[in-house]
Amino acid sequence: MTNPASNTVFVLNGPNLNLLGLREPEIYGSTTLDEIAGMLEDRALELGLTIDMRQTNHEGMLVDWLHEAQAEGARAVLLNAAAYTHTSIALLDAIKAIQTPVIEVHLSDPKTREEFRHTSFVGMAAAKTVEGQGADSYRIALEAVASGDI
Repeated sequence: MTNPASNTVFVLNGPNLNLLGLREPEIYGSTTLDEIAGMLEDRALELGLTIDMRQTNHEGMLVDWLHEAQAEGARAVLLNAAAYTHTSIALLDAIKAIQTPVIEVHLSDPKTREEFRHTSFVGMAAAKTVEGQGADSYRIALEAVASGDI
């Protein structure tokens, strides 16, 4: 069960995001995932929140972490499922199975990219989507949680 009084926000990151800063910086920017984590930790502290930041290249691990967010009573989940956004019915089902609100996060704007990126299974169940703002997409999503905008 979700706990609106909880201060913890899970920030879950999918495949290849461990390579941020190196991988296609013209699309994803030069900010690393560790730098995003530091920025989020600082902003979360200002907002009275804590973040639990994780990254995996494995779809099933993301499903497990979504379940864990629910079990731990997290306030919300910020989910950058990366390529799994466009392929994973399992993530869609996991988001639908929990009551913890999920905000879909993308550094780029998938709708302006290849056609196969235009469908978001994650977005079909997410409470909100923040995309195309680079590393700031994460901050904007965190601020939406703090303001109760989900």
